[in-house]
Amino acid sequence: MRFVPAVIVDAVFVLIFAAIGRASHDENPLGFLLTAWPFLVALVVGHALAALVPARPRRPWSLGWGVIVWVVTVGGGMLLRIATGDTAETPFIIVASLVLAAMLLGWRLIALLTRRYRAPRVAD
Repeated sequence: MRFVPAVIVDAVFVLIFAAIGRASHDENPLGFLLTAWPFLVALVVGHALAALVPARPRRPWSLGWGVIVWVVTVGGGMLLRIATGDTAETPFIIVASLVLAAMLLGWRLIALLTRRYRAPRVAD
C-alpha cells in the first residue's frame, strides 16, 4: 500500500495532461476524462508491473519505478486508444511521451533531489 500516494500523484498529472491537451485544441476541457481514461488504466498497470520488478530498493518515488510507469502509461494508453477506435497520430505520441515523461519523472527527480539535500551530512 505504500505506493498509493505515488499512484495518486501520477493520476493527477495524467488528468492535468489530458485537460491541458484538450484545452490546447479548443476542445471542451471538461471532457478530459475521455482523453485520460486509457492512460489512467495503463498507469495502474504500470504501477503493478513496477511493483513486480525484483530490483531493490523498490520505492514508488524512485526514477526506476517512474520509468516503468511512464513507458507502460504511454504505450498502454496509446494501445487502448487505438483498440477503442480513437487515434494515436505520431505528433500526439511524441507530445504525450515528452509531457508525461516530464510529469511522471519530474516529480520523482524533485523528490530524489529533495531527499538527497535534506539528508543529514556526516562530518569527515
